[in-house]
Amino acid sequence: MKKKNHGVVIAVLAIILVLIIAAGGYYGYTLVSNDINGKNQQDSEYTLVITKNDFEYEIGKKLYDNKIVVFDTLWTSWMSKHYPDFTYINGEYYLNANMSYEEIAKKLQNPDISHKTVKVAIPEGYNVMQIAKTLEENEICKAKDFLEVCKSKKGFDYEFLESVPENDLIAYQLEGFLFPATYDFAMNSDAKGIADSMLSAFDKRLDEKWLSFCEKNNMSLFELINLSSIVQEEAFGPESAGNIASVFINRLKKGAKLQSDVTYFYARDLRDEMGFSQEVYDSYYTYRCKALPSGPITNPGEEIINAVVNHPKTDYLYFYSDLNKEFHFAKTYEEFVSLQKKYPWK
Repeated sequence: MKKKNHGVVIAVLAIILVLIIAAGGYYGYTLVSNDINGKNQQDSEYTLVITKNDFEYEIGKKLYDNKIVVFDTLWTSWMSKHYPDFTYINGEYYLNANMSYEEIAKKLQNPDISHKTVKVAIPEGYNVMQIAKTLEENEICKAKDFLEVCKSKKGFDYEFLESVPENDLIAYQLEGFLFPATYDFAMNSDAKGIADSMLSAFDKRLDEKWLSFCEKNNMSLFELINLSSIVQEEAFGPESAGNIASVFINRLKKGAKLQSDVTYFYARDLRDEMGFSQEVYDSYYTYRCKALPSGPITNPGEEIINAVVNHPKTDYLYFYSDLNKEFHFAKTYEEFVSLQKKYPWK
């Protein structure tokens, strides 16, 4: 019997091993190369959403999880080598697996839907219609979407909104609670999310003194904000707001109509611009409705709300501002007429 040639067997095995390693290396190289160049990939499409909270490795994982790249670590390493100072821009990007790394990198500089952060100032005294217009002008969300969201308090988890009555005559249930401030909003945002941010800002500033005032005066928070919204529009600042608030509170106690001119303009816009009914108009116009309007007419700032809460005790029932924008207050109608003759207002 012939002896087996072990040397030949070993040599053959070595050759086979080398071929396997070579084949594996070639396969791996091809896989990596195809991934980088976007060749022979799956027909996968994905909308990548980048937010301000995303880190580079999280973006790589999103691409991997949604089959846009084969290796997330390879993508991250490739980006670090070729674009070491790359800045990711917030937004939405329409991607597919046949895009090369270079094409993806260029795409990530030009979002299909931008979520770029924009600084937006909402002044004290802006009503929901003015806020909606400002948001649309800054490409935050559509005005009509924001207005629709503000019609109802449903879907918002804030205890203070429980004070808003279920009343069909309230045009916008969120009016009054959209806190005026400067915000950093993302472009093309969901309108409900924007409203929620503004409600959250109000919630953070809700003062126990406001609630205490309501309790002592048998008034709901909604009614306090409602009253403050009128004072916001009537006053030229917190200096005159206290006395103006005292006039309205005295009239409420006597059961007299508030007869505030500023409520007319809001009621008119609701009817003529926004399509609300004559009944809603009448419920906001304080020459027609009893006591407070059916809802706030604007979103008051902290200073005005505090001025209402801390208003001085007076016997005033009338007030007006003259041609020099100086306010005058009167206890009786006769005194009111006399002041108007002395200090002309028109």
